[in-house]
Amino acid sequence: MPQEPKKRHSRQRKGKRRASIKLKSVWGINCPNCGKVKLPHTICKNCGFYKGKQFLTLKKKDKKKD
Repeated sequence: MPQEPKKRHSRQRKGKRRASIKLKSVWGINCPNCGKVKLPHTICKNCGFYKGKQFLTLKKKDKKKD
C-alpha cells in the first residue's frame, strides 16, 4: 500500500505548485490575402488561401431574409 501524507500542505505551498498550471491563449496571425485572423501554418477558413496559393474553393452563403 502506498503511504499517505503525514502532514497537511499549506495554502501557500499549494498555490506555488498550481501557479504554473494555466491555460494557454490561442494566438493567431492575419491572413495576407483577406486580413482575417487565422492559426499559423493552416489554410484560411475565410478565403481558402495558404502561402499565397488557393487550396480551397469556398462557396459564399446567401442570407435569406424572411
